[in-house]
Amino acid sequence: MVIMPVKLTAVTRPQGNNRAVVEGRAPVPGFALDFQQVPVLVHAFRRMVRELAYDVCEMAFTTYLCAKAHGTPFTALPIFLVRGFHHGAIVHSPAGGAKTPADLAGRPVGVSRGYTVTTGVWARGILQDEYGLDLDRVTWRPSGDEHVARYRPPRNVLPLPPGSDLPALVASGDLAAAVGVEDGGQPLIADPVGAGFAALRERGLYPINHLVVVRDATLRANPGLAAALFEAFAAAKREYVAGLSTPDNPTDRMYRRVLDITGEDPLPYGVAPNRAMIDQLVGHAVRQRILDRRPAVAEMFDESTLHLTA
Repeated sequence: MVIMPVKLTAVTRPQGNNRAVVEGRAPVPGFALDFQQVPVLVHAFRRMVRELAYDVCEMAFTTYLCAKAHGTPFTALPIFLVRGFHHGAIVHSPAGGAKTPADLAGRPVGVSRGYTVTTGVWARGILQDEYGLDLDRVTWRPSGDEHVARYRPPRNVLPLPPGSDLPALVASGDLAAAVGVEDGGQPLIADPVGAGFAALRERGLYPINHLVVVRDATLRANPGLAAALFEAFAAAKREYVAGLSTPDNPTDRMYRRVLDITGEDPLPYGVAPNRAMIDQLVGHAVRQRILDRRPAVAEMFDESTLHLTA
């Protein structure tokens, strides 16, 4: 008798380190992943958080932490698909009058989309840890609502009116700066690329942005799925990292430079090799009042993957 694989819906943005999974060259034994086409990945995040729309979904880390804290029944796997450096995420214009991070105190600062967006969390952490900015002295002005509808931000978070043009508000000086705006001004932190790699060399700052989540009901119905997914994504990642000797786009070049600086895998998967960054992001989320408490690692990740590394 032929046993048919279990079909699961899945969403992830096809990129170097997961392409072999999406294309089927790194299969998940016993399962057939039906990858859904979602052109704007954050729309998939929203649907997963609000509707549990997929069995398996790429997810922004702090969106996951916030959703999990509010009872969303899904669980992460320590498959960290996207990493980056966020010193360049804070932009300003001369009209805003801010020349250094300290100048943001007492001023309104825009945030692309929601306050809990992971890039914003890391960027605020950099402003606090490296430049001494008191985040409570800034009025944060998100341009959209939160994926987690039950979340209530702190009082110094005031959403902009719907339809606000964040880059225009930065350019006019109505906002002192903004976080996460791609074409809205010039970086507030000088030489942000150099600053990011300096933070990596000097204190190991290597932010995690995205991971993978699975519906709890899907995990319960399919013992062994979490570990099988981990191994498939790990195989795809190993294939990608092996080809980084000839990087051909900015993301590849970033990961290649991380490899050159650290001498280690630039995309480690698993809790153990990423524990410092997991703890740091959770700490930022608590201090920025996205989380009420620090969850234990065992609460964040599927039990069967806690000791897996790749």
